[in-house]
Amino acid sequence: MLCAGITVYSPMKHFGLFEHGKHLGVIGLGGLGHMAVKFAKAVGAKVTVISTSPNKKKEAIEQLGVDEFLISGDQQQLQAAVGTMDGIIDTVSAPHALLPLIEMLKTDGKLILVGAPLIPPELPVFPLIMGRKLIAGSKIGGMKETQETIDFAAKHNITADVEVIPMDYVNTAFERVAKADVKYRFVINVENTLNSP
Repeated sequence: MLCAGITVYSPMKHFGLFEHGKHLGVIGLGGLGHMAVKFAKAVGAKVTVISTSPNKKKEAIEQLGVDEFLISGDQQQLQAAVGTMDGIIDTVSAPHALLPLIEMLKTDGKLILVGAPLIPPELPVFPLIMGRKLIAGSKIGGMKETQETIDFAAKHNITADVEVIPMDYVNTAFERVAKADVKYRFVINVENTLNSP
């Protein structure tokens, strides 16, 4: 909650996407993305997840309650979503194109970047101008907003989905991260290692 939770809560609230009836897209269904989905569903937003991983669809719909799940490599699915979303929270840190995301926004839509790719994305200006669309970034909130996030999560019984691992599993965990085989964050249990001889 103190990392992924506030990282998505803050921009959703700041940019007016934290409202009943809004249509929010969430790019990436990992540690940040699953929290964005949970918060948006708690306020009654329609949520569409856009992911490279088709194997996450069933869980996204059945356990997280997303309304739609699009595969980012399926041009037909992306085309059908053009002009449908009020905002998109982009949680992906891998290089990816922004144009398909910008096209999914309604007029005055907002694309909020919280993932940080090492290679800067290409910025297609014309679709921004024509749709009066906004691209912004956000990293985290302050103490007051963090407390708000915790209070909101407690009120709506929202928790982060994590996989607790022992310290000696860290190398395997890194390998699984590289394969996108994490639901949704690893938490290292260091309790047993603190008392080791």
